[in-house]
Amino acid sequence: MPSHYDDLETRDDSARQQALARDLPAALSRAKTAPALARLLRDIDPDQITDRAALARLPVIRKAELSAAQKKSPPFGGYTTRLAAEFDHIFQSPGPIYEPGRREGDWWRLGRFLHAAGVGRGDIVQNCFGYHLTPAGMMFDSGARAVDAAVLPAGTGQTELQVRAAVDIGTTCYAGTPDFLKVILDRADEMGETLAITKAVVGAGALFPSLRKAYEDRGIVTRQCYATADLGNIAYESEAVDGMIVDEGAIVEIVRPGTGDPVPDGEVGEVLVTTLNPDYPLVRFATGDLSAVMAGTSPCGRTNMRIKGWMGRADQTTKIKGMFVRPEQVAALLARHPEIARARVIADREGEMDVMTVQLETPAESTDAYADSVADTLKLKGRVQIVAPGSLPNDGKVIEDRRNYD
Repeated sequence: MPSHYDDLETRDDSARQQALARDLPAALSRAKTAPALARLLRDIDPDQITDRAALARLPVIRKAELSAAQKKSPPFGGYTTRLAAEFDHIFQSPGPIYEPGRREGDWWRLGRFLHAAGVGRGDIVQNCFGYHLTPAGMMFDSGARAVDAAVLPAGTGQTELQVRAAVDIGTTCYAGTPDFLKVILDRADEMGETLAITKAVVGAGALFPSLRKAYEDRGIVTRQCYATADLGNIAYESEAVDGMIVDEGAIVEIVRPGTGDPVPDGEVGEVLVTTLNPDYPLVRFATGDLSAVMAGTSPCGRTNMRIKGWMGRADQTTKIKGMFVRPEQVAALLARHPEIARARVIADREGEMDVMTVQLETPAESTDAYADSVADTLKLKGRVQIVAPGSLPNDGKVIEDRRNYD
C-alpha cells in the first residue's frame, strides 16, 4: 500500500496556495447557485476570494441558522446546489437536521482517512456506525469502498451477533465509536472467541489515551478522524499519531468563539470549515468545536495544516456516547416537568465508557416519573438523580463534561 493517498497530501506551500487561489473562487461561485448561500454571499465577488485572509472576511454560518432555514424551506434550507430528489440519500440527524448524501465517488472523503490508517484491499471492515437515518454508517461505508475494502454493514448493538459475524467472516478492521469496540472485545472474551481485528478506525467521540492503549495491548492499531454529518471528513490521524491532518477537501480556520476572527496559530478557538463539495458547499460553517493549529507539518510527510483534534465545545453542547446533547434539549426536559427548578447533565467516564447522569432539582422523591422523559428529550438513556432544591450551582451551566481528555 502506498504511503500516501495521492499527491495532494505532499504539496509544498506554494502549490497549496496556488490550488487554493484556483479552487476557492470556483467553490464560492458554485455555492452562490444555492438559494440560501446566494443571499448570504450576494455582495461577494468570488474571484476576489483567493486566500485565507479574504475568506476570513466572509460571514459565518451557524448550525442554528441552518436548522432555522430547514424549517422554513425543507429539507435542506436552500443550502444545496441540487434538489432533494437529485441526491442518492437524505439523512436525519438529531435536531432534526437533514443532510444530503451521494454514492458517487467518496462523497464524504473518508477514504483518505482509512488509507492513512492502513485499511485497503484485503481488509474486511465491520462497520458499527448506524445506517438508520443518520449518515455515519454510509460515510464509513463509502470510505471503505474508496480503498477497496469489503464491508460488513453491522450497525449498532446486538453484541453477540457482532462477535459471531466477526469470527465467521474474519473481520480485520472495526469502524465505529471508540467505546463500542471494547464492548465487542469483552463479549468475545466471554464467549471464548478470538477476533482477527488488527485495525480500528473511530470517530463520533473522543478516543481516550487509556482506551487506545488497551486496544494496542490487544494488537489493534487505532486511528481516529474528526468528521461531521454536514461537512464530511475534516481532519484525521496518520501513522505519526501527532495531531490531526486537515483533509484536502476542507479549509479549516480557528477563530475566536462566537466571532469569525482568526486567532493566532496555537491559540485555542472555534473550528470553522469551508468545504469544496460542489453539491453541499458550506462556507465558514461553525462546528461549535474547539481546537488549535499545530506548528510545522506531520512527521509522516503530509504537508497540510494540523490541528490538535477535538478540545471541547465552544458552547455547552457535549457529545456523549457518540450523540450530541444540547442545552435546548435540557430546556425541553424542563418544559415537560414544571416542578423541576433546575437540571444539570453530567458527562463522565466509568470503565472506559461514557456515562450520563441527569441531576434534577425537584420536590419529587422518585426518579420513576423522569426516566422516560430524559431518554425521549436527550435521545440517550442515563442515570437520573433527584437533588435538593437550590443545591445545583447557579452558574448558568446545564451540561457539565467531567471527562479527562489528557
